[in-house]
Amino acid sequence: MAHLPLFIKIEQRPCLVVGGGSVAARKVRLLLARGARVTLVSPTLADELQAIQDQFTWLAMPFAEAHLDGQFLVIAATDDLEVNARVYQLANQRGLLVNKADDSKRSAVIFPSIVERPPIQVAFSTGGGAPSLARLLRARLDALLPRHLGELATLSGRLRQAVKQCFADSEQRRRFWARTQDDQTLNALLKQGNLAAAEIWLQQEMQAPQTGEVILVGAGPGDPDLLTIKALNELQKADVVLFDQLVSDDILALIRPEAERISVGKKAGHHSVPQEQINDLLVKHASAGKRVVRLKGGDPFMFGRGAEELQTLREAGIRYQVVPGITAAAGATAYAGIPLTHRDHAQSAVFITGHCKKDGIEPDWTSLAAGNQTLVIYMGLMRSAHIQQRLVEHGRAGDTPIALIERGTTQAQRVVRGRLEQLAELATRVESPALIVIGEVTTLADSLAWFKSADIPPAAGHCA
Repeated sequence: MAHLPLFIKIEQRPCLVVGGGSVAARKVRLLLARGARVTLVSPTLADELQAIQDQFTWLAMPFAEAHLDGQFLVIAATDDLEVNARVYQLANQRGLLVNKADDSKRSAVIFPSIVERPPIQVAFSTGGGAPSLARLLRARLDALLPRHLGELATLSGRLRQAVKQCFADSEQRRRFWARTQDDQTLNALLKQGNLAAAEIWLQQEMQAPQTGEVILVGAGPGDPDLLTIKALNELQKADVVLFDQLVSDDILALIRPEAERISVGKKAGHHSVPQEQINDLLVKHASAGKRVVRLKGGDPFMFGRGAEELQTLREAGIRYQVVPGITAAAGATAYAGIPLTHRDHAQSAVFITGHCKKDGIEPDWTSLAAGNQTLVIYMGLMRSAHIQQRLVEHGRAGDTPIALIERGTTQAQRVVRGRLEQLAELATRVESPALIVIGEVTTLADSLAWFKSADIPPAAGHCA
């Protein structure tokens, strides 16, 4: 990397801008906004510069080397390449900070893309080589950062010493800010611009007992881009993360590096950590005052035993939150080009799990075998033969189109399609985690599939 990122205090420093067009105008506005003393050299001025002419010194003449005397920063921004090159060469010889507009290779200083929430500035650069990518990143960051983030920074700075006095340990301070800075009450006050009430609230929180908390987070079906912003925030604030095997490595990479990671290994047909032990771990770490994320694939309330874990926390008096995730039925089918409902094929969608409780109670197969609906089965591979048999016995046609989606939404996604009467055989061709989709909507994948993956063609005899 040729450039070292720095934030330089430019207030009251002399800065020279050579040029009088739109590029120069952008640089002048940027410098003026930060209190620089700007001198502009150009025989003419664009209208936008004339409108703010009283805010800088204008020398209505061609550039001369003497204009560099006493300058701190120099910007060459004319439409004449020879003039720009001369400004750069002379300024560089004097050891001045110099920027040659739109020429990062011949600039000692380049201007980054900036997202502002005063007093917060987020600056980044592609080294001048990919301005379109920089604009894209800027738009994404601008959309991600809350508008009231500046007010939060101001308030945090105002209370910094008080928090230090209240919490002598740096880890306690980090946990305090992690717990409060995303709090709904605080953010509602900041959005209203009520900093006085927000400060009182934070002062009260400083005196409150510092207890632990569990956040039940849905990791989505696999693609890390489908993770919610709130889920990402929680992963980056956690002290401890308990995660299942269904959570992808790409999502695990987003966890705060200092956080303790505990694999609880829950996967269809394999529970390396019993549910009771998982419950105990949640209570143990939260009781120690830690911020605990329970990270589950898909949505934590969709066949994920999330409610059972929250019941345990409630009984133990542990605070908790729930961050929903995109469930596999919605994510995997969308990536396979299979709509869950369609007015010509299915007016409803039913989600069930292929697992039964230990008492072996069977679902209502008559209702599940009804036509004009999409049946989505989680964790059904091991019982595929039984599912096939029961659906056909209760009236679902053997030639009903089906799809099996393995590792949906990831680059390893594979889709096997065929007929209901082939389900048991097709299930041997895919591995867990996989989703079984039964219904006429699966045929729409022929025209609606869009995601590039290791897709498998329909099985022989598949009904189109």
